[in-house]
Amino acid sequence: MVLTRLPVGALARRGWTGGLSGGVWAYPPVGALAGLLGGAVGALGLWLGLPGGLAAAWALAALLLLTGALHEDGLADTADGFGGGRGRARKLEIMRDSRIGSYGVLALALSLGIRGLALAAMPGPWAMVASLVVSGALGRGAILGVLALAPPARPDGLAALLGRPSAGLLAGGLALAALPALLLLPLPVALGGILLTGLCALGMARVACRQVGGHTGDVLGACEQLAEAVVLSLLAASLGHWAGPG
Repeated sequence: MVLTRLPVGALARRGWTGGLSGGVWAYPPVGALAGLLGGAVGALGLWLGLPGGLAAAWALAALLLLTGALHEDGLADTADGFGGGRGRARKLEIMRDSRIGSYGVLALALSLGIRGLALAAMPGPWAMVASLVVSGALGRGAILGVLALAPPARPDGLAALLGRPSAGLLAGGLALAALPALLLLPLPVALGGILLTGLCALGMARVACRQVGGHTGDVLGACEQLAEAVVLSLLAASLGHWAGPG
């Protein structure tokens, strides 16, 4: 309900999601599922003969449709607030403004460009699907890292509702975030992606604490986008002509 547009309201009504804070362990599996669906669109494009760049664009379009561009919106708002605001209160005010500024536009262009170019460099359909599953899971794992490392910046909003989830929930979610990488990638590449994701979470948590005193929903989205871009860049550089299992 928080990360995608999938109609899962019935699960929430039955108490299966654990609420906002209790459901954070599921963020990485949701990210992996979104990546699988987006990757399937890109892989279909490759199988139909589309050039790699065009197939990558369709994969990203499917992801944006599935997630409602939630994390992209957070990235744009964070870039505008951190880049254009003076003082904590002004930065938080800018981040709540629905209008997008030049810093936000540039951040979005870079995020989409880096991810699209990385996907276009994948050596085949399997690699495109695997890379989006892995980056989707690790990107949401980065969100959990920020939740563990930084307090909420506001007394209200999404970040305040999430609060500080229990260590057990965060540990379980982080393990699920690493699992697709360990299952789908060569071990050195998987470990490199996990390490870089941790560095993204640590860096974003420190910057957010310095800028606005903690995390917000926008900061969490920005961290997810940063981790995805970094992981996809690593995979584009590392996989080469890897064709996956078999």
